[in-house]
Amino acid sequence: MSQEINEQQNKETDLGALREQIDQIDRELVRLYEERMEVTDRVGAYKIRTGRKVYDKERERAKLEAVRELAHSDFTKKGVTELFGQLMSMSRKRQFAMLENAGLPGRTPFIEVEDLDRENVRVVFQGEEGAYGHAALVSYFGENVNSFHVPKFRDAMEVIAEGSADYAVLPLENSTAGIVADNFDLLVDFENYIVAQEIVPVEHVLMALPGTSIDEIDRVISHPQALAQCEGLFQEFRNWDAVAYGNTALAAKKVAQDQKKNQAAIGSEFAARRFGLEVLRRHVNDQDANATRFMIVTNQRVFVKGARMISICFELPHSSGTLYNILSNFIFNDVNMTHIESRPIPERSWEYRFFIDFEGNLNEPAVRNALRGIREEAINMKILGNY
Repeated sequence: MSQEINEQQNKETDLGALREQIDQIDRELVRLYEERMEVTDRVGAYKIRTGRKVYDKERERAKLEAVRELAHSDFTKKGVTELFGQLMSMSRKRQFAMLENAGLPGRTPFIEVEDLDRENVRVVFQGEEGAYGHAALVSYFGENVNSFHVPKFRDAMEVIAEGSADYAVLPLENSTAGIVADNFDLLVDFENYIVAQEIVPVEHVLMALPGTSIDEIDRVISHPQALAQCEGLFQEFRNWDAVAYGNTALAAKKVAQDQKKNQAAIGSEFAARRFGLEVLRRHVNDQDANATRFMIVTNQRVFVKGARMISICFELPHSSGTLYNILSNFIFNDVNMTHIESRPIPERSWEYRFFIDFEGNLNEPAVRNALRGIREEAINMKILGNY
Protein backbone atom coordinates (compact mmCIF):
# COMPACT_ATOMS: atom_id res chain seq x y z
CA MET A 1 0.00 0.00 0.00
CA SER A 2 2.82 2.42 0.92
CA GLN A 3 4.52 1.67 -2.42
CA GLU A 4 1.38 2.73 -4.30
CA ILE A 5 1.25 5.96 -2.29
CA ASN A 6 4.91 6.69 -3.06
CA GLU A 7 4.36 6.10 -6.77
CA GLN A 8 1.38 8.43 -6.73
CA GLN A 9 3.38 11.11 -4.92
CA ASN A 10 6.19 10.77 -7.46
CA LYS A 11 3.74 11.19 -10.33
CA GLU A 12 2.25 14.30 -8.72
CA THR A 13 5.76 15.71 -8.17
CA ASP A 14 6.64 15.06 -11.82
CA LEU A 15 3.35 16.65 -12.99
CA GLY A 16 3.96 19.66 -10.77
CA ALA A 17 7.44 20.11 -12.23
CA LEU A 18 6.08 19.86 -15.75
CA ARG A 19 3.39 22.41 -15.00
CA GLU A 20 5.95 24.78 -13.55
CA GLN A 21 7.98 24.38 -16.72
CA ILE A 22 4.90 25.22 -18.81
CA ASP A 23 4.24 28.28 -16.63
CA GLN A 24 7.79 29.50 -17.24
CA ILE A 25 7.39 29.05 -20.99
CA ASP A 26 4.03 30.85 -20.89
CA ARG A 27 5.55 33.81 -19.06
CA GLU A 28 8.20 34.01 -21.76
CA LEU A 29 5.54 33.75 -24.46
CA VAL A 30 3.62 36.67 -22.91
CA ARG A 31 6.83 38.74 -22.73
CA LEU A 32 7.60 37.97 -26.38
CA TYR A 33 4.01 38.71 -27.42
CA GLU A 34 4.13 42.14 -25.81
CA GLU A 35 7.51 42.77 -27.43
CA ARG A 36 6.10 41.76 -30.81
CA MET A 37 3.13 44.10 -30.38
CA GLU A 38 5.46 47.00 -29.55
CA VAL A 39 7.24 46.40 -32.85
CA THR A 40 3.81 46.14 -34.52
CA ASP A 41 3.01 49.62 -33.18
CA ARG A 42 6.14 50.97 -34.86
CA VAL A 43 5.16 49.24 -38.11
CA GLY A 44 1.72 50.79 -37.81
CA ALA A 45 3.19 54.25 -37.22
CA TYR A 46 5.36 53.83 -40.33
CA LYS A 47 2.34 52.81 -42.43
CA ILE A 48 0.39 55.84 -41.19
CA ARG A 49 3.26 58.18 -42.12
CA THR A 50 3.73 56.67 -45.56
CA GLY A 51 0.08 55.95 -46.38
CA ARG A 52 0.64 52.22 -46.81
CA LYS A 53 -2.23 49.77 -46.36
CA VAL A 54 -2.43 47.85 -43.11
CA TYR A 55 -3.33 44.51 -44.69
CA ASP A 56 -0.57 43.09 -46.86
CA LYS A 57 -1.97 39.77 -48.01
CA GLU A 58 1.14 38.55 -49.84
CA ARG A 59 3.44 39.46 -46.94
CA GLU A 60 1.25 37.52 -44.51
CA ARG A 61 1.04 34.50 -46.82
CA ALA A 62 4.84 34.43 -47.17
CA LYS A 63 5.27 34.82 -43.41
CA LEU A 64 2.97 31.89 -42.65
CA GLU A 65 4.86 29.69 -45.11
CA ALA A 66 8.15 30.70 -43.50
CA VAL A 67 7.13 29.92 -39.91
CA ARG A 68 5.51 26.70 -41.04
CA GLU A 69 8.87 25.53 -42.39
CA LEU A 70 10.50 26.24 -39.02
CA ALA A 71 8.35 23.56 -37.36
CA HIS A 72 9.44 19.92 -37.31
CA SER A 73 6.26 17.84 -37.46
CA ASP A 74 2.95 17.96 -39.29
CA PHE A 75 1.17 18.68 -36.01
CA THR A 76 3.37 21.63 -35.06
CA LYS A 77 3.40 22.95 -38.64
CA LYS A 78 -0.38 23.21 -38.51
CA GLY A 79 -0.27 24.65 -35.01
CA VAL A 80 2.24 27.41 -35.70
CA THR A 81 0.36 28.35 -38.87
CA GLU A 82 -2.79 28.88 -36.82
CA LEU A 83 -0.88 30.63 -34.02
CA PHE A 84 0.89 33.08 -36.30
CA GLY A 85 -2.26 33.67 -38.29
CA GLN A 86 -3.87 34.88 -35.08
CA LEU A 87 -0.81 36.95 -34.15
CA MET A 88 -0.95 38.77 -37.47
CA SER A 89 -4.71 39.21 -37.16
CA MET A 90 -4.21 40.88 -33.76
CA SER A 91 -1.50 43.09 -35.25
CA ARG A 92 -3.85 44.25 -38.01
CA LYS A 93 -6.58 45.10 -35.54
CA ARG A 94 -4.12 47.06 -33.41
CA GLN A 95 -2.97 49.02 -36.47
CA PHE A 96 -6.57 49.77 -37.49
CA ALA A 97 -7.12 51.20 -34.00
CA MET A 98 -3.99 53.33 -34.45
CA LEU A 99 -5.46 54.78 -37.66
CA GLU A 100 -8.58 55.76 -35.72
CA ASN A 101 -6.51 57.34 -32.94
CA ALA A 102 -4.48 59.24 -35.52
CA GLY A 103 -7.65 60.88 -36.83
CA LEU A 104 -7.81 58.71 -39.94
CA PRO A 105 -11.06 56.84 -39.29
CA GLY A 106 -11.91 56.10 -42.89
CA ARG A 107 -15.02 57.39 -44.55
CA THR A 108 -18.31 55.65 -45.21
CA PRO A 109 -20.59 56.90 -47.99
CA PHE A 110 -23.48 57.22 -45.50
CA ILE A 111 -24.85 60.56 -44.30
CA GLU A 112 -26.40 61.00 -40.86
CA VAL A 113 -29.84 62.66 -40.76
CA GLU A 114 -31.94 63.80 -37.82
CA ASP A 115 -35.00 61.80 -38.90
CA LEU A 116 -36.79 60.37 -41.90
CA ASP A 117 -39.58 62.27 -43.61
CA ARG A 118 -42.69 60.15 -43.07
CA GLU A 119 -45.28 62.54 -44.48
CA ASN A 120 -44.22 64.06 -47.80
CA VAL A 121 -43.16 60.73 -49.29
CA ARG A 122 -44.43 57.95 -51.53
CA VAL A 123 -44.13 54.39 -50.23
CA VAL A 124 -44.45 51.05 -52.00
CA PHE A 125 -45.13 47.63 -50.48
CA GLN A 126 -45.33 44.15 -51.91
CA GLY A 127 -48.64 42.31 -51.76
CA GLU A 128 -52.22 43.38 -51.45
CA GLU A 129 -54.03 46.00 -49.41
CA GLY A 130 -54.69 44.59 -45.97
CA ALA A 131 -51.59 42.35 -46.00
CA TYR A 132 -49.12 42.36 -43.13
CA GLY A 133 -46.74 44.38 -45.30
CA HIS A 134 -49.44 47.03 -45.64
CA ALA A 135 -49.92 46.92 -41.86
CA ALA A 136 -46.17 47.48 -41.38
CA LEU A 137 -46.29 50.46 -43.74
CA VAL A 138 -49.20 52.08 -41.89
CA SER A 139 -47.60 51.36 -38.52
CA TYR A 140 -44.41 53.17 -39.54
CA PHE A 141 -45.63 55.92 -41.88
CA GLY A 142 -49.24 56.42 -40.72
CA GLU A 143 -52.64 55.95 -42.36
CA ASN A 144 -52.44 59.01 -44.62
CA VAL A 145 -49.15 58.37 -46.37
CA ASN A 146 -49.20 58.17 -50.17
CA SER A 147 -48.70 54.45 -50.88
CA PHE A 148 -49.23 51.79 -53.52
CA HIS A 149 -48.52 48.09 -53.90
CA VAL A 150 -46.77 45.83 -56.41
CA PRO A 151 -46.99 42.05 -56.91
CA LYS A 152 -43.32 41.08 -56.42
CA PHE A 153 -40.47 41.94 -54.05
CA ARG A 154 -38.20 42.78 -56.99
CA ASP A 155 -40.83 45.17 -58.34
CA ALA A 156 -40.69 47.14 -55.09
CA MET A 157 -36.90 47.36 -55.21
CA GLU A 158 -36.98 48.50 -58.82
CA VAL A 159 -39.54 51.18 -58.04
CA ILE A 160 -37.37 52.86 -55.40
CA ALA A 161 -34.18 52.32 -57.42
CA GLU A 162 -35.68 54.34 -60.28
CA GLY A 163 -37.15 56.95 -57.93
CA SER A 164 -40.87 56.29 -58.47
CA ALA A 165 -41.18 55.86 -54.70
CA ASP A 166 -39.14 57.14 -51.79
CA TYR A 167 -39.34 54.02 -49.63
CA ALA A 168 -40.26 50.35 -49.89
CA VAL A 169 -41.54 48.12 -47.10
CA LEU A 170 -40.43 44.50 -47.43
CA PRO A 171 -40.37 41.50 -45.06
CA LEU A 172 -36.94 40.30 -43.99
CA GLU A 173 -37.64 37.47 -41.56
CA ASN A 174 -40.33 35.79 -39.50
CA SER A 175 -39.66 34.62 -35.96
CA THR A 176 -40.94 31.10 -36.71
CA ALA A 177 -40.72 30.68 -40.52
CA GLY A 178 -37.21 32.17 -40.82
CA ILE A 179 -35.72 34.53 -43.40
CA VAL A 180 -37.29 35.78 -46.62
CA ALA A 181 -34.33 34.62 -48.68
CA ASP A 182 -35.22 36.50 -51.87
CA ASN A 183 -35.05 39.85 -50.10
CA PHE A 184 -31.56 39.17 -48.76
CA ASP A 185 -30.43 38.61 -52.35
CA LEU A 186 -32.22 41.74 -53.57
CA LEU A 187 -30.26 43.87 -51.09
CA VAL A 188 -27.16 42.81 -53.02
CA ASP A 189 -28.66 43.25 -56.49
CA PHE A 190 -29.80 46.86 -55.91
CA GLU A 191 -28.13 49.97 -54.53
CA ASN A 192 -30.90 50.33 -51.96
CA TYR A 193 -30.35 50.57 -48.21
CA ILE A 194 -32.18 49.77 -45.00
CA VAL A 195 -33.01 52.91 -43.00
CA ALA A 196 -35.50 51.52 -40.47
CA GLN A 197 -37.30 48.37 -39.41
CA GLU A 198 -40.82 47.66 -38.23
CA ILE A 199 -41.75 44.51 -36.33
CA VAL A 200 -45.35 43.41 -36.80
CA PRO A 201 -46.87 40.69 -34.58
CA VAL A 202 -48.55 37.97 -36.63
CA GLU A 203 -51.87 37.71 -34.80
CA HIS A 204 -54.49 35.97 -36.91
CA VAL A 205 -58.19 36.62 -36.39
CA LEU A 206 -61.29 34.92 -37.72
CA MET A 207 -63.32 37.48 -39.70
CA ALA A 208 -66.63 37.44 -41.51
CA LEU A 209 -69.39 39.75 -42.76
CA PRO A 210 -70.84 42.04 -40.08
CA GLY A 211 -73.62 40.38 -38.13
CA THR A 212 -72.40 36.85 -38.88
CA SER A 213 -72.63 34.25 -36.09
CA ILE A 214 -69.78 31.82 -35.72
CA ASP A 215 -72.37 29.01 -35.94
CA GLU A 216 -73.19 30.04 -39.52
CA ILE A 217 -69.63 29.40 -40.73
CA ASP A 218 -68.80 26.25 -42.69
CA ARG A 219 -66.03 27.50 -44.99
CA VAL A 220 -62.80 29.33 -44.04
CA ILE A 221 -60.33 30.66 -46.60
CA SER A 222 -56.77 31.89 -46.12
CA HIS A 223 -53.15 31.40 -47.15
CA PRO A 224 -52.08 27.75 -46.62
CA GLN A 225 -49.50 28.76 -44.01
CA ALA A 226 -52.08 30.74 -42.03
CA LEU A 227 -54.48 27.79 -42.13
CA ALA A 228 -51.72 25.50 -40.83
CA GLN A 229 -51.00 27.95 -38.00
CA CYS A 230 -54.61 27.67 -36.80
CA GLU A 231 -54.94 23.91 -36.46
CA GLY A 232 -56.50 24.24 -33.00
CA LEU A 233 -59.40 26.26 -34.41
CA PHE A 234 -60.19 23.58 -36.99
CA GLN A 235 -60.00 20.90 -34.32
CA GLU A 236 -62.71 22.79 -32.45
CA PHE A 237 -64.90 23.25 -35.56
CA ARG A 238 -64.44 19.98 -37.42
CA ASN A 239 -67.27 20.67 -39.87
CA TRP A 240 -65.47 23.66 -41.41
CA ASP A 241 -63.81 23.37 -44.80
CA ALA A 242 -60.33 24.95 -44.84
CA VAL A 243 -59.76 26.38 -48.34
CA ALA A 244 -56.30 27.56 -49.42
CA TYR A 245 -56.16 31.00 -51.02
CA GLY A 246 -53.46 33.30 -52.45
CA ASN A 247 -52.81 35.27 -49.26
CA THR A 248 -54.56 36.44 -46.11
CA ALA A 249 -55.44 39.88 -47.48
CA LEU A 250 -56.98 38.48 -50.67
CA ALA A 251 -58.95 36.03 -48.55
CA ALA A 252 -60.42 38.90 -46.50
CA LYS A 253 -61.19 40.81 -49.69
CA LYS A 254 -62.99 37.80 -51.17
CA VAL A 255 -65.18 37.37 -48.09
CA ALA A 256 -66.15 41.04 -48.31
CA GLN A 257 -66.93 40.78 -52.04
CA ASP A 258 -68.78 37.45 -51.98
CA GLN A 259 -71.21 38.59 -49.26
CA LYS A 260 -71.77 35.01 -48.07
CA LYS A 261 -72.44 34.61 -44.36
CA ASN A 262 -71.25 30.99 -44.31
CA GLN A 263 -67.77 32.10 -45.37
CA ALA A 264 -65.00 33.48 -43.17
CA ALA A 265 -61.35 34.34 -43.56
CA ILE A 266 -58.25 34.09 -41.41
CA GLY A 267 -55.87 37.04 -41.47
CA SER A 268 -54.88 40.17 -39.61
CA GLU A 269 -57.23 42.47 -37.72
CA PHE A 270 -55.78 45.19 -39.94
CA ALA A 271 -57.23 43.38 -42.99
CA ALA A 272 -60.60 43.00 -41.25
CA ARG A 273 -60.77 46.77 -40.68
CA ARG A 274 -59.59 47.45 -44.23
CA PHE A 275 -62.38 45.42 -45.83
CA GLY A 276 -65.16 46.20 -43.33
CA LEU A 277 -65.35 42.72 -41.80
CA GLU A 278 -66.26 41.79 -38.26
CA VAL A 279 -63.78 39.96 -36.03
CA LEU A 280 -65.49 36.83 -34.69
CA ARG A 281 -62.49 35.58 -32.71
CA ARG A 282 -59.02 36.95 -31.99
CA HIS A 283 -55.72 35.08 -31.47
CA VAL A 284 -56.74 32.02 -33.47
CA ASN A 285 -53.16 31.07 -34.37
CA ASP A 286 -51.74 28.27 -32.21
CA GLN A 287 -48.52 30.10 -31.30
CA ASP A 288 -48.64 33.62 -29.87
CA ALA A 289 -44.89 34.36 -30.14
CA ASN A 290 -44.80 35.06 -33.86
CA ALA A 291 -43.72 38.28 -35.55
CA THR A 292 -42.37 39.46 -38.89
CA ARG A 293 -39.53 41.95 -39.20
CA PHE A 294 -40.02 44.37 -42.08
CA MET A 295 -37.30 46.62 -43.49
CA ILE A 296 -37.84 50.18 -44.67
CA VAL A 297 -35.61 50.63 -47.72
CA THR A 298 -34.58 53.68 -49.77
CA ASN A 299 -32.09 54.44 -52.54
CA GLN A 300 -30.24 57.02 -50.41
CA ARG A 301 -27.18 56.20 -48.28
CA VAL A 302 -28.49 57.76 -45.07
CA PHE A 303 -28.91 56.70 -41.45
CA VAL A 304 -30.91 58.28 -38.66
CA LYS A 305 -29.04 59.82 -35.76
CA GLY A 306 -28.96 57.31 -32.91
CA ALA A 307 -29.43 54.25 -35.17
CA ARG A 308 -28.40 51.11 -33.27
CA MET A 309 -28.36 48.24 -35.79
CA ILE A 310 -26.09 47.69 -38.79
CA SER A 311 -26.48 45.11 -41.56
CA ILE A 312 -23.64 44.13 -43.88
CA CYS A 313 -22.88 41.41 -46.41
CA PHE A 314 -19.64 40.07 -47.85
CA GLU A 315 -18.01 37.15 -49.59
CA LEU A 316 -14.91 35.28 -48.42
CA PRO A 317 -11.85 33.70 -50.00
CA HIS A 318 -12.30 29.95 -50.31
CA SER A 319 -9.72 29.02 -47.65
CA SER A 320 -9.57 27.70 -44.11
CA GLY A 321 -10.18 30.09 -41.22
CA THR A 322 -11.41 33.08 -43.24
CA LEU A 323 -14.82 33.31 -41.54
CA TYR A 324 -13.20 32.94 -38.12
CA ASN A 325 -10.81 35.79 -38.90
CA ILE A 326 -13.64 38.02 -40.12
CA LEU A 327 -15.75 37.42 -37.01
CA SER A 328 -12.79 38.15 -34.75
CA ASN A 329 -13.10 41.80 -35.81
CA PHE A 330 -16.33 41.96 -33.81
CA ILE A 331 -14.75 40.30 -30.77
CA PHE A 332 -11.66 42.53 -30.77
CA ASN A 333 -13.76 45.71 -30.97
CA ASP A 334 -16.38 44.55 -28.41
CA VAL A 335 -19.14 44.75 -31.02
CA ASN A 336 -22.15 42.51 -30.45
CA MET A 337 -23.18 40.44 -33.48
CA THR A 338 -26.88 39.52 -33.37
CA HIS A 339 -27.49 37.54 -36.56
CA ILE A 340 -25.57 35.70 -39.27
CA GLU A 341 -26.99 34.12 -42.41
CA SER A 342 -25.36 32.54 -45.46
CA ARG A 343 -26.77 32.51 -48.98
CA PRO A 344 -25.36 30.67 -52.02
CA ILE A 345 -23.84 32.91 -54.68
CA PRO A 346 -25.90 32.08 -57.80
CA GLU A 347 -23.11 32.40 -60.34
CA ARG A 348 -20.53 30.41 -58.31
CA SER A 349 -21.24 26.84 -57.22
CA TRP A 350 -20.57 25.99 -53.55
CA GLU A 351 -19.58 29.53 -52.63
CA TYR A 352 -21.54 31.64 -50.18
CA ARG A 353 -22.31 35.22 -49.27
CA PHE A 354 -22.70 36.08 -45.60
CA PHE A 355 -25.21 38.52 -44.12
CA ILE A 356 -24.56 39.84 -40.64
CA ASP A 357 -26.47 42.12 -38.27
CA PHE A 358 -24.67 43.74 -35.35
CA GLU A 359 -25.30 46.46 -32.82
CA GLY A 360 -23.75 49.87 -33.34
CA ASN A 361 -23.68 53.18 -35.16
CA LEU A 362 -21.51 54.17 -38.12
CA ASN A 363 -20.16 57.12 -36.12
CA GLU A 364 -18.68 54.88 -33.39
CA PRO A 365 -14.90 54.25 -33.53
CA ALA A 366 -15.30 50.57 -32.55
CA VAL A 367 -17.77 50.01 -35.38
CA ARG A 368 -15.54 51.79 -37.90
CA ASN A 369 -12.57 49.67 -36.81
CA ALA A 370 -14.54 46.46 -37.18
CA LEU A 371 -15.80 47.49 -40.62
CA ARG A 372 -12.32 48.52 -41.74
CA GLY A 373 -10.93 45.11 -40.77
CA ILE A 374 -13.77 43.25 -42.49
CA ARG A 375 -13.45 45.37 -45.64
CA GLU A 376 -9.73 44.65 -45.86
CA GLU A 377 -10.07 40.89 -45.42
CA ALA A 378 -13.39 40.09 -47.13
CA ILE A 379 -14.50 40.30 -50.75
CA ASN A 380 -17.19 42.74 -51.91
CA MET A 381 -18.25 43.93 -48.48
CA LYS A 382 -21.38 46.11 -48.59
CA ILE A 383 -23.01 48.07 -45.79
CA LEU A 384 -26.73 47.35 -46.22
CA GLY A 385 -27.84 49.98 -43.74
CA ASN A 386 -27.66 51.49 -40.27
CA TYR A 387 -31.10 51.74 -38.70
